[in-house]
Amino acid sequence: MRRLLGRPELGSVVGAAAVFLFFAIVADSFLQASSLGTVLYAASVLGIMAAPVALLMIGGEFDLSAGVAVITSALTASMLSYQLTMNVWVGVIVALLVSLAIGAFNGWLLVKTGLPSFLVTLGTFLILQGVNLAITKLVTGNVATDDISDMDGFAQAQKIFASTFEVGGVNVKITVVYWLVFAALATWVLLRTKYGNWIFAVGGNKHSARAVGVPVTFTKISLFMLVGFGAWFVGMHQLFSFNTVQSGEGVGQELIYIAAAVIGGCLLTGGYGSAIGPVFGAFMFGMVQQGIVYAGWNPDWFKAFLGVMLLGAVLINLWVQRTATRR
Repeated sequence: MRRLLGRPELGSVVGAAAVFLFFAIVADSFLQASSLGTVLYAASVLGIMAAPVALLMIGGEFDLSAGVAVITSALTASMLSYQLTMNVWVGVIVALLVSLAIGAFNGWLLVKTGLPSFLVTLGTFLILQGVNLAITKLVTGNVATDDISDMDGFAQAQKIFASTFEVGGVNVKITVVYWLVFAALATWVLLRTKYGNWIFAVGGNKHSARAVGVPVTFTKISLFMLVGFGAWFVGMHQLFSFNTVQSGEGVGQELIYIAAAVIGGCLLTGGYGSAIGPVFGAFMFGMVQQGIVYAGWNPDWFKAFLGVMLLGAVLINLWVQRTATRR
């Protein structure tokens, strides 16, 4: 029982069960297979980003530029492919390099200057937000990119990043599979590899970690690059799902990614958390987002529900930690 209470994801599991039961009661269509497929899709898009964000938070940092970095990735792939009339895979690869470079820049600047990640990534957030709008208007003359659905390589890329398959008569997005695979991989890394030990060590106390030989600089920079990889992947999904990208999107999403990780048991102070917890945190997000619609309520209530979930998860996690410590 003590070990169970000490698990960081316990609060999110209990919270997810409570939210599921709540909407199963108040929304008649919530338990329909098609509705659950929609819930899983909404959760998966968030969950893919929540996994690397959670690892970064366990490592003692967080990234406020993650939301707009998703759009930066999609804009890069779309405009490069369309304007230069190239195979879309060229844009996809360049977008990956750009996303990794943004993450590496955030990590490098943080390590070299010693500034808090809040300030470093807030600066990156503002830069990317302005660049996304300005360059898109300059290149396309509009706030959105051109439709790339008729370009070479689009069908193959769409099959990888945004395809749908059928399970029991229900359409399921491929992102659900990627979400669970990434979460399982992140869990294995945290619990079974030396790199996972480094993440916990630098999040707990980077000076002590450096003293015992942990490569703090490499760990911090690589964690930011993992967030960049997640931003690239979600950006490619959005691009190949809708064929075009709105340059002003992404603002505010970074807070939802962080909220999913916090609901999943990760602490803002670092050194504590799991990769499984954010899975339930993202699932709670998907249930609330779609459950409000199925219940016929005003969708403006969504952010209020998210805030209640966040505060509730934090309080539950605090109670769990104190209970485990007393025992």
